[in-house]
Amino acid sequence: MDTAIGRIGRIGLWTTAWDAQPAARVRDLAPEIDELGFATLWIGEGFGRNPFVQAALLLGATDRLTVGTGIANIFLRDPIAMAAAERSLAEAYPGRFVLGLGGHRVDDRPLVHLGYRVPSGGRAVRTMSAYLDAMDAVPLQSPAPAAPSRRVLAALGPRMLDLAAARTAGALPYFVPVAHTRAARSRLGPDALLAVEQAVVLESDADGARDIARSHVGAYLAGGGAYARNMLRLGYRPDELTGRPSDRVVDALVAGGGPAALDAVDARIRAHFEAGADHVCLQVLTADQATAPITEWRRLAALGFADSRS
Repeated sequence: MDTAIGRIGRIGLWTTAWDAQPAARVRDLAPEIDELGFATLWIGEGFGRNPFVQAALLLGATDRLTVGTGIANIFLRDPIAMAAAERSLAEAYPGRFVLGLGGHRVDDRPLVHLGYRVPSGGRAVRTMSAYLDAMDAVPLQSPAPAAPSRRVLAALGPRMLDLAAARTAGALPYFVPVAHTRAARSRLGPDALLAVEQAVVLESDADGARDIARSHVGAYLAGGGAYARNMLRLGYRPDELTGRPSDRVVDALVAGGGPAALDAVDARIRAHFEAGADHVCLQVLTADQATAPITEWRRLAALGFADSRS
């Protein structure tokens, strides 16, 4: 795919596993990801390495790989810092960095220099819109990148999807079933990028795979929150959306597991594309989420799941 968002390919990878790896290990493994043929690697932000530092490590160790933040949390940094980091990577690695933004602030403290203040009530869409305004207002003095900066939003609800289409290249929904992809495409229109994260399990033991998948889904649904609300919008029942989610919910959010795991992953990817996705980024779940799943990535690539830069 060669669009305003760049050459991200049809199938990419999404992971937070780099956070637990020494920087030297990241530099050693990154070239193999490039050679396997995955055009884009999306990195999450939790309580590990700063995602911009992580992106610089990955980009510096590869020649072609596109790296995207999935996502950089606006709750954790001032718009000045976000804009400067975005521009620095875009300038240093033309066409190879995508800034995925998400999260929202919950207080109204002003941020330095720009007078940015969270709109009353801290509503997510208004907050994100104000944050984008503040980023655009930063008087950056660093060299302009050869290619324009590229941004996507971690959009789930209808109004955030509208904002993604209006203010950025598109949306990067996380933790969503195919039904959301279909609704998101309808809301975004035909031109905006729709890059969808899909969790997958390649474990051939059905019981072990189910445990991995249920643990992953339950961790995101425990206590409610935006992901649970999104599933409610899609017609799932409150009693299914708990720390021990129903099989129906687990199956909707995680593909694979069991003897036919790879066939199930292939079917889910195809379903997202048929529902309107432009790009699917695979998050491989294992029993040890602190270890980069390089063996599983190799399996996916060997079986044709990496479509390189087509």
